[in-house]
Amino acid sequence: MRDDFMGETHQEKFPAIYIWLGGDQEGFTEESWATHYDARLNKPRAAEWRLYYPSNPVTEAMKAGDTLFLAKDQGGVLWFIVAPEGSTSEQQLFWLFGLRPEGKSFVSREFSNEEPELDFAARFILDEIGVEFEEPEADKLDSIIDRFGTTFPKTAEFSDLARLTLPEVRAEDDPDAALIAWLDHEEALFRRLERRVVSSRIEAGFTSADGTDVDGFISFSLSVQNRRKSRMGHSLENHMAAVLRAHDIQHVRGAMTEHKHKPDFLFPDLETYQAAPAGGDPRLTMLGAKSTCKDRWRQVLAEAEKISRKHLLTLEPGISEPQTDQMEASSLQLVVPSPVHRSYTEAQRGWLWSVGDFIGEVRARQG
Repeated sequence: MRDDFMGETHQEKFPAIYIWLGGDQEGFTEESWATHYDARLNKPRAAEWRLYYPSNPVTEAMKAGDTLFLAKDQGGVLWFIVAPEGSTSEQQLFWLFGLRPEGKSFVSREFSNEEPELDFAARFILDEIGVEFEEPEADKLDSIIDRFGTTFPKTAEFSDLARLTLPEVRAEDDPDAALIAWLDHEEALFRRLERRVVSSRIEAGFTSADGTDVDGFISFSLSVQNRRKSRMGHSLENHMAAVLRAHDIQHVRGAMTEHKHKPDFLFPDLETYQAAPAGGDPRLTMLGAKSTCKDRWRQVLAEAEKISRKHLLTLEPGISEPQTDQMEASSLQLVVPSPVHRSYTEAQRGWLWSVGDFIGEVRARQG
Protein backbone atom coordinates (compact mmCIF):
# COMPACT_ATOMS: atom_id res chain seq x y z
CA MET A 1 0.00 0.00 0.00
CA ARG A 2 2.79 2.43 0.85
CA ASP A 3 4.56 1.84 -2.46
CA ASP A 4 1.41 2.12 -4.56
CA PHE A 5 -0.59 4.94 -3.03
CA MET A 6 -0.29 5.54 0.74
CA GLY A 7 3.24 6.93 0.89
CA GLU A 8 5.41 7.11 4.02
CA THR A 9 4.39 10.38 5.59
CA HIS A 10 3.90 9.73 9.31
CA GLN A 11 0.43 10.59 10.63
CA GLU A 12 -0.93 11.63 7.25
CA LYS A 13 -4.66 12.20 7.60
CA PHE A 14 -6.74 11.36 4.54
CA PRO A 15 -10.34 12.34 3.88
CA ALA A 16 -12.17 9.05 3.46
CA ILE A 17 -15.45 7.73 2.12
CA TYR A 18 -16.62 4.53 3.80
CA ILE A 19 -19.05 2.32 1.88
CA TRP A 20 -20.82 -0.80 3.06
CA LEU A 21 -22.35 -2.97 0.33
CA GLY A 22 -24.76 -5.42 1.92
CA GLY A 23 -25.25 -8.96 0.69
CA ASP A 24 -28.08 -7.75 -1.53
CA GLN A 25 -26.21 -4.55 -2.42
CA GLU A 26 -28.34 -2.51 -0.05
CA GLY A 27 -25.55 -0.33 1.26
CA PHE A 28 -24.80 2.96 2.94
CA THR A 29 -22.04 5.54 2.91
CA GLU A 30 -20.24 7.54 5.59
CA GLU A 31 -17.85 10.43 5.03
CA SER A 32 -15.00 10.56 7.56
CA TRP A 33 -11.20 10.31 7.65
CA ALA A 34 -8.35 7.84 8.20
CA THR A 35 -4.78 8.31 9.44
CA HIS A 36 -1.73 6.45 8.12
CA TYR A 37 1.07 6.32 10.67
CA ASP A 38 4.15 4.46 11.88
CA ALA A 39 3.34 2.98 15.28
CA ARG A 40 7.07 2.48 16.03
CA LEU A 41 8.41 5.88 15.01
CA ASN A 42 11.55 6.80 16.97
CA LYS A 43 11.76 3.27 18.37
CA PRO A 44 14.62 0.82 17.77
CA ARG A 45 12.36 -1.83 16.24
CA ALA A 46 11.41 -1.89 12.55
CA ALA A 47 8.60 0.38 11.38
CA GLU A 48 5.04 -0.83 11.81
CA TRP A 49 2.63 1.10 9.60
CA ARG A 50 -1.03 1.18 10.43
CA LEU A 51 -4.17 2.74 9.02
CA TYR A 52 -6.29 4.12 11.83
CA TYR A 53 -9.97 4.74 11.18
CA PRO A 54 -12.64 6.01 13.55
CA SER A 55 -15.61 3.82 14.35
CA ASN A 56 -18.56 4.46 12.02
CA PRO A 57 -21.60 2.53 10.71
CA VAL A 58 -19.52 0.88 7.98
CA THR A 59 -16.75 -0.37 10.27
CA GLU A 60 -19.39 -1.60 12.71
CA ALA A 61 -21.16 -3.59 9.97
CA MET A 62 -18.07 -5.30 8.56
CA LYS A 63 -16.85 -8.60 9.94
CA ALA A 64 -14.10 -11.17 9.50
CA GLY A 65 -14.19 -12.77 6.06
CA ASP A 66 -15.54 -9.69 4.26
CA THR A 67 -13.41 -8.12 1.54
CA LEU A 68 -11.99 -4.60 1.86
CA PHE A 69 -11.34 -2.62 -1.31
CA LEU A 70 -9.12 0.33 -0.43
CA ALA A 71 -8.43 2.89 -3.15
CA LYS A 72 -7.21 6.47 -3.44
CA ASP A 73 -8.58 8.75 -6.11
CA GLN A 74 -6.72 11.53 -7.88
CA GLY A 75 -8.04 14.05 -5.35
CA GLY A 76 -6.33 12.21 -2.49
CA VAL A 77 -9.54 10.78 -1.02
CA LEU A 78 -9.46 7.22 0.31
CA TRP A 79 -12.33 4.95 -0.66
CA PHE A 80 -12.91 2.29 2.00
CA ILE A 81 -15.35 -0.17 0.43
CA VAL A 82 -16.44 -3.35 2.21
CA ALA A 83 -18.33 -6.20 0.52
CA PRO A 84 -19.53 -9.40 2.22
CA GLU A 85 -17.75 -12.60 1.29
CA GLY A 86 -19.37 -14.37 -1.67
CA SER A 87 -21.73 -11.50 -2.43
CA THR A 88 -22.62 -10.02 -5.81
CA SER A 89 -20.95 -6.77 -4.72
CA GLU A 90 -17.70 -8.60 -4.03
CA GLN A 91 -17.73 -10.34 -7.41
CA GLN A 92 -18.50 -7.07 -9.22
CA LEU A 93 -15.64 -5.22 -7.55
CA PHE A 94 -13.17 -8.06 -8.14
CA TRP A 95 -14.03 -7.81 -11.82
CA LEU A 96 -14.03 -3.99 -11.91
CA PHE A 97 -10.58 -3.66 -10.33
CA GLY A 98 -9.13 -6.70 -12.11
CA LEU A 99 -8.09 -8.32 -8.82
CA ARG A 100 -8.71 -11.77 -7.43
CA PRO A 101 -6.89 -12.45 -4.15
CA GLU A 102 -6.37 -16.07 -3.17
CA GLY A 103 -7.73 -16.68 0.30
CA LYS A 104 -6.77 -14.20 3.03
CA SER A 105 -4.25 -12.22 1.04
CA PHE A 106 -3.50 -8.67 -0.07
CA VAL A 107 -3.12 -7.64 -3.70
CA SER A 108 -2.98 -4.22 -5.32
CA ARG A 109 -2.63 -2.54 -8.69
CA GLU A 110 -2.31 0.96 -10.09
CA PHE A 111 -4.65 2.48 -12.64
CA SER A 112 -3.08 4.80 -15.18
CA ASN A 113 -4.47 7.28 -17.68
CA GLU A 114 -3.87 4.66 -20.38
CA GLU A 115 -6.55 2.34 -18.98
CA PRO A 116 -9.25 1.24 -21.44
CA GLU A 117 -12.32 3.47 -21.57
CA LEU A 118 -15.00 2.50 -19.07
CA ASP A 119 -17.57 0.21 -20.63
CA PHE A 120 -21.24 -0.10 -19.71
CA ALA A 121 -20.70 -2.72 -16.99
CA ALA A 122 -17.91 -0.72 -15.33
CA ARG A 123 -19.96 2.48 -15.29
CA PHE A 124 -22.92 0.52 -13.94
CA ILE A 125 -20.88 -0.69 -10.95
CA LEU A 126 -19.31 2.73 -10.30
CA ASP A 127 -22.75 4.30 -10.30
CA GLU A 128 -23.97 1.70 -7.80
CA ILE A 129 -21.26 2.69 -5.31
CA GLY A 130 -21.68 6.43 -5.94
CA VAL A 131 -18.51 7.17 -7.91
CA GLU A 132 -18.93 9.99 -10.45
CA PHE A 133 -17.29 9.67 -13.84
CA GLU A 134 -16.81 12.04 -16.75
CA GLU A 135 -18.96 11.67 -19.85
CA PRO A 136 -17.09 11.82 -23.16
CA GLU A 137 -18.33 14.17 -25.89
CA ALA A 138 -20.17 16.39 -23.40
CA ASP A 139 -20.65 19.18 -25.95
CA LYS A 140 -22.32 16.82 -28.41
CA LEU A 141 -24.62 15.52 -25.69
CA ASP A 142 -25.54 19.06 -24.64
CA SER A 143 -26.56 19.96 -28.19
CA ILE A 144 -28.98 17.02 -28.21
CA ILE A 145 -30.70 17.90 -24.92
CA ASP A 146 -30.91 21.68 -25.52
CA ARG A 147 -34.53 21.23 -26.64
CA PHE A 148 -35.57 20.26 -23.10
CA GLY A 149 -34.19 23.35 -21.33
CA THR A 150 -34.30 22.56 -17.61
CA THR A 151 -37.19 20.08 -17.57
CA PHE A 152 -37.23 16.31 -17.84
CA PRO A 153 -39.18 14.75 -20.72
CA LYS A 154 -41.10 11.50 -20.31
CA THR A 155 -38.84 8.45 -20.31
CA ALA A 156 -40.40 7.08 -23.51
CA GLU A 157 -39.59 10.34 -25.31
CA PHE A 158 -36.02 10.25 -24.00
CA SER A 159 -35.60 6.64 -25.12
CA ASP A 160 -36.89 7.49 -28.60
CA LEU A 161 -34.43 10.38 -28.80
CA ALA A 162 -31.52 8.14 -27.78
CA ARG A 163 -32.28 5.71 -30.58
CA LEU A 164 -32.95 8.48 -33.11
CA THR A 165 -29.56 10.10 -32.44
CA LEU A 166 -27.72 6.80 -32.94
CA PRO A 167 -28.85 6.05 -36.51
CA GLU A 168 -25.86 3.80 -37.15
CA VAL A 169 -27.00 1.31 -34.50
CA ARG A 170 -29.26 -1.46 -35.84
CA ALA A 171 -30.89 -4.04 -33.60
CA GLU A 172 -31.39 -6.23 -36.66
CA ASP A 173 -27.61 -6.64 -36.94
CA ASP A 174 -26.78 -7.24 -33.26
CA PRO A 175 -29.60 -7.00 -30.68
CA ASP A 176 -27.23 -7.21 -27.69
CA ALA A 177 -24.89 -4.46 -28.91
CA ALA A 178 -27.85 -2.27 -29.91
CA LEU A 179 -29.54 -2.58 -26.52
CA ILE A 180 -26.36 -1.60 -24.69
CA ALA A 181 -25.55 1.25 -27.10
CA TRP A 182 -29.03 2.76 -26.74
CA LEU A 183 -29.03 2.44 -22.96
CA ASP A 184 -25.51 3.84 -22.70
CA HIS A 185 -26.39 6.81 -24.89
CA GLU A 186 -29.62 7.56 -23.05
CA GLU A 187 -27.84 7.36 -19.69
CA ALA A 188 -25.22 9.86 -20.86
CA LEU A 189 -27.93 12.21 -22.14
CA PHE A 190 -29.85 11.89 -18.89
CA ARG A 191 -26.78 12.66 -16.77
CA ARG A 192 -26.09 15.83 -18.74
CA LEU A 193 -29.70 16.98 -18.47
CA GLU A 194 -29.84 16.07 -14.78
CA ARG A 195 -26.73 18.17 -14.15
CA ARG A 196 -28.38 21.12 -15.89
CA VAL A 197 -31.71 20.75 -14.06
CA VAL A 198 -30.15 20.29 -10.62
CA SER A 199 -27.72 23.19 -11.10
CA SER A 200 -30.58 25.48 -12.11
CA ARG A 201 -32.65 24.49 -9.08
CA ILE A 202 -29.73 24.95 -6.65
CA GLU A 203 -28.95 28.37 -8.13
CA ALA A 204 -32.56 29.38 -7.54
CA GLY A 205 -32.10 28.51 -3.88
CA PHE A 206 -34.38 26.94 -1.29
CA THR A 207 -36.05 29.65 0.75
CA SER A 208 -39.34 30.03 2.60
CA ALA A 209 -41.05 32.63 4.77
CA ASP A 210 -39.13 31.24 7.74
CA GLY A 211 -35.75 31.34 6.01
CA THR A 212 -34.03 28.35 4.44
CA ASP A 213 -36.47 25.77 3.11
CA VAL A 214 -34.85 22.60 4.45
CA ASP A 215 -37.90 20.45 3.72
CA GLY A 216 -37.97 21.72 0.15
CA PHE A 217 -34.31 20.85 -0.33
CA ILE A 218 -34.76 17.35 1.10
CA SER A 219 -37.83 16.78 -1.07
CA PHE A 220 -35.94 17.88 -4.19
CA SER A 221 -32.96 15.67 -3.33
CA LEU A 222 -35.21 12.64 -2.86
CA SER A 223 -36.96 13.32 -6.16
CA VAL A 224 -33.56 13.32 -7.93
CA GLN A 225 -32.59 10.00 -6.36
CA ASN A 226 -35.95 8.37 -7.09
CA ARG A 227 -35.86 9.53 -10.70
CA ARG A 228 -32.44 7.94 -11.14
CA LYS A 229 -33.63 4.63 -9.71
CA SER A 230 -36.86 4.31 -11.68
CA ARG A 231 -35.72 5.71 -15.02
CA MET A 232 -33.22 2.98 -15.92
CA GLY A 233 -35.82 0.24 -15.52
CA HIS A 234 -38.26 2.05 -17.81
CA SER A 235 -35.50 2.72 -20.33
CA LEU A 236 -34.58 -0.96 -20.40
CA GLU A 237 -38.18 -1.88 -21.21
CA ASN A 238 -38.43 0.81 -23.90
CA HIS A 239 -35.28 -0.26 -25.71
CA MET A 240 -36.01 -3.98 -25.36
CA ALA A 241 -39.39 -3.34 -26.97
CA ALA A 242 -37.58 -1.60 -29.85
CA VAL A 243 -35.31 -4.64 -30.24
CA LEU A 244 -38.34 -6.94 -30.39
CA ARG A 245 -40.05 -4.73 -32.99
CA ALA A 246 -36.89 -4.73 -35.10
CA HIS A 247 -37.01 -8.53 -35.15
CA ASP A 248 -40.80 -8.72 -35.73
CA ILE A 249 -41.36 -10.60 -32.49
CA GLN A 250 -45.02 -10.56 -31.49
CA HIS A 251 -45.41 -9.42 -27.89
CA VAL A 252 -47.45 -7.32 -25.49
CA ARG A 253 -46.20 -5.12 -22.65
CA GLY A 254 -47.76 -5.03 -19.20
CA ALA A 255 -50.61 -7.45 -19.92
CA MET A 256 -52.48 -8.52 -16.77
CA THR A 257 -52.36 -12.21 -15.88
CA GLU A 258 -53.50 -13.96 -12.69
CA HIS A 259 -53.92 -12.03 -9.44
CA LYS A 260 -53.39 -8.72 -11.29
CA HIS A 261 -49.75 -9.55 -12.05
CA LYS A 262 -48.28 -7.73 -15.04
CA PRO A 263 -45.23 -9.36 -16.66
CA ASP A 264 -43.13 -6.78 -18.48
CA PHE A 265 -43.34 -8.75 -21.74
CA LEU A 266 -45.72 -11.54 -22.68
CA PHE A 267 -45.35 -13.55 -25.90
CA PRO A 268 -47.14 -13.80 -28.26
CA ASP A 269 -50.21 -12.03 -26.77
CA LEU A 270 -52.69 -11.99 -23.89
CA GLU A 271 -55.38 -13.83 -25.88
CA THR A 272 -53.13 -16.86 -26.39
CA TYR A 273 -52.27 -16.83 -22.71
CA GLN A 274 -55.89 -16.63 -21.56
CA ALA A 275 -56.95 -19.44 -23.93
CA ALA A 276 -54.17 -21.76 -22.78
CA PRO A 277 -54.90 -24.54 -20.29
CA ALA A 278 -53.40 -24.43 -16.78
CA GLY A 279 -50.46 -26.48 -18.04
CA GLY A 280 -49.59 -23.80 -20.56
CA ASP A 281 -49.03 -23.59 -24.30
CA PRO A 282 -45.67 -24.15 -26.05
CA ARG A 283 -46.08 -20.83 -27.86
CA LEU A 284 -46.08 -18.87 -24.59
CA THR A 285 -43.07 -17.05 -23.15
CA MET A 286 -42.70 -14.31 -20.58
CA LEU A 287 -39.83 -11.92 -19.92
CA GLY A 288 -39.32 -9.76 -16.88
CA ALA A 289 -37.00 -6.76 -17.15
CA LYS A 290 -35.08 -5.41 -14.16
CA SER A 291 -32.01 -3.24 -14.51
CA THR A 292 -30.77 -4.70 -11.21
CA CYS A 293 -31.93 -8.02 -9.77
CA LYS A 294 -31.01 -7.85 -6.10
CA ASP A 295 -33.59 -10.03 -4.35
CA ARG A 296 -36.45 -8.73 -6.49
CA TRP A 297 -35.92 -11.40 -9.14
CA ARG A 298 -38.24 -13.67 -7.17
CA GLN A 299 -41.17 -11.38 -8.05
CA VAL A 300 -40.98 -12.64 -11.63
CA LEU A 301 -41.73 -16.21 -10.55
CA ALA A 302 -45.39 -15.40 -9.82
CA GLU A 303 -46.15 -13.22 -12.82
CA ALA A 304 -47.54 -15.85 -15.25
CA GLU A 305 -48.67 -19.13 -13.68
CA LYS A 306 -49.27 -20.87 -17.03
CA ILE A 307 -45.60 -20.45 -18.00
CA SER A 308 -43.42 -22.75 -15.92
CA ARG A 309 -40.01 -21.49 -17.03
CA LYS A 310 -39.55 -17.73 -16.61
CA HIS A 311 -37.05 -15.43 -18.30
CA LEU A 312 -35.53 -12.33 -16.72
CA LEU A 313 -33.58 -9.63 -18.56
CA THR A 314 -31.10 -7.68 -16.44
CA LEU A 315 -28.20 -5.29 -16.92
CA GLU A 316 -26.57 -6.14 -13.60
CA PRO A 317 -22.94 -7.27 -13.96
CA GLY A 318 -21.32 -10.06 -11.99
CA ILE A 319 -24.23 -11.47 -10.00
CA SER A 320 -22.85 -13.99 -7.51
CA GLU A 321 -22.87 -17.70 -8.28
CA PRO A 322 -25.06 -18.59 -5.26
CA GLN A 323 -27.73 -16.21 -6.55
CA THR A 324 -27.65 -17.47 -10.15
CA ASP A 325 -27.73 -21.04 -8.79
CA GLN A 326 -30.93 -20.12 -6.95
CA MET A 327 -32.39 -18.69 -10.15
CA GLU A 328 -31.62 -21.86 -12.10
CA ALA A 329 -33.11 -24.03 -9.33
CA SER A 330 -36.27 -21.85 -9.47
CA SER A 331 -36.63 -22.49 -13.23
CA LEU A 332 -35.71 -18.93 -14.10
CA GLN A 333 -33.41 -18.23 -17.04
CA LEU A 334 -31.30 -15.07 -16.76
CA VAL A 335 -30.89 -13.03 -19.95
CA VAL A 336 -27.94 -10.61 -19.96
CA PRO A 337 -26.68 -8.52 -22.93
CA SER A 338 -23.57 -10.25 -24.23
CA PRO A 339 -21.18 -7.27 -23.60
CA VAL A 340 -21.89 -7.74 -19.86
CA HIS A 341 -21.21 -11.51 -19.85
CA ARG A 342 -17.50 -11.09 -19.20
CA SER A 343 -18.23 -9.78 -15.69
CA TYR A 344 -19.56 -13.25 -14.83
CA THR A 345 -17.53 -16.36 -14.05
CA GLU A 346 -16.73 -18.88 -16.76
CA ALA A 347 -19.17 -21.38 -15.24
CA GLN A 348 -21.97 -18.79 -15.25
CA ARG A 349 -21.32 -17.72 -18.84
CA GLY A 350 -22.11 -21.24 -20.00
CA TRP A 351 -25.61 -20.88 -18.53
CA LEU A 352 -26.44 -17.24 -19.30
CA TRP A 353 -28.51 -16.33 -22.31
CA SER A 354 -27.85 -13.30 -24.47
CA VAL A 355 -30.62 -11.13 -25.91
CA GLY A 356 -29.96 -12.80 -29.26
CA ASP A 357 -30.41 -16.23 -27.65
CA PHE A 358 -33.76 -15.16 -26.21
CA ILE A 359 -34.99 -13.75 -29.53
CA GLY A 360 -34.05 -17.00 -31.25
CA GLU A 361 -36.00 -19.03 -28.69
CA VAL A 362 -39.15 -16.87 -28.94
CA ARG A 363 -39.01 -16.86 -32.74
CA ALA A 364 -38.84 -20.67 -32.73
CA ARG A 365 -41.86 -20.89 -30.41
CA GLN A 366 -43.88 -18.47 -32.52
CA GLY A 367 -43.11 -20.44 -35.66
